[in-house]
Amino acid sequence: MDPASIPVFYSIPLAEAVADFVSTHYDLPGPLECKLLRRGWNDTFEIRTKDAERFIFRISKRRARGDADVASETAFLAYLDGEGVPVAAATPTRDGSLFTSAFFPEGPRPVVLFRYAEGRPSQANAADATANGVTLARIHDVADGFAAGDKGRYRLDCDHLLHRPLSWILAIEDLSDSVRTGLVDLTGRLSGALAEQDGLSWTRCHGDCHGYNANIAQQGPQAGQAVFFDFDEGGPGYLAYDIAVFLHCCVLFERKNHAFWHAFIEGYRTIRELPHADFEAAHLFVPIRHLWFVGEYASRVPEWGKQAVPADWIAAQLDFMLSWEKEKLLPGLL
Repeated sequence: MDPASIPVFYSIPLAEAVADFVSTHYDLPGPLECKLLRRGWNDTFEIRTKDAERFIFRISKRRARGDADVASETAFLAYLDGEGVPVAAATPTRDGSLFTSAFFPEGPRPVVLFRYAEGRPSQANAADATANGVTLARIHDVADGFAAGDKGRYRLDCDHLLHRPLSWILAIEDLSDSVRTGLVDLTGRLSGALAEQDGLSWTRCHGDCHGYNANIAQQGPQAGQAVFFDFDEGGPGYLAYDIAVFLHCCVLFERKNHAFWHAFIEGYRTIRELPHADFEAAHLFVPIRHLWFVGEYASRVPEWGKQAVPADWIAAQLDFMLSWEKEKLLPGLL
């Protein structure tokens, strides 16, 4: 009996096959060495040429929120690179495109070959936090000049950050009625508070500036600067959200790294003014970021399995958000 064919939700290629694909589509001196770096939100491989030059090859995964917005992402990176902002921009294919697609059993997936962000990984210290703040401010400072700024698939608005993530979380099995009600009520309060905010700035966001999507250059003209990568969560959105991602990381999982947050803001302010309304709203965006974060995990259950996102973990995340609301936000929400 012939084996039955089973449709595939997600597959991962052999490193050798990736090297062959890159050799075919990119003008790099071979032979190429390829190693898998990480499976996660995307699949990433390190590519080394015969001259030991390094690149990162990213294969985007399917997302519940829609296809990866690689056209807007890579165009924005090319713009930032042209403005002298330290980023790991995309390397063009042989035909000049900034991205292409590869076919897998589950269907086509976008792929990008990025320049390697030379330097050491950004770490949890004040100097690196400052450097991250400087680079994010430089991005915001030139963002208005990006002609394709409003053409992307993603808009980091209330629907993207709150309502869609909530729907994915509520789809988790075994959530108690109290947790479900708590999540719905909290989302309503956060959405209402956001609607009442006046004067919030709108910009092109990195979307994931938590302090570790950067390497600190150690030599050359960018020495000491934070070279940013992983822009695939970005798009037009609230400036306050973009800075709050860093604050969220400073307080996540019972961390109390407030000194790094202050260093980050000080670095930002060396480049450009941070409007008072945006700075004050950062605390509101911490639980908004966290709900988005939890929603991202919940949306991966078809790939990771339901045991990877258990109901008791969801309940613990609700407790974190409610505690933050009580300590930082509640007087402003009443």
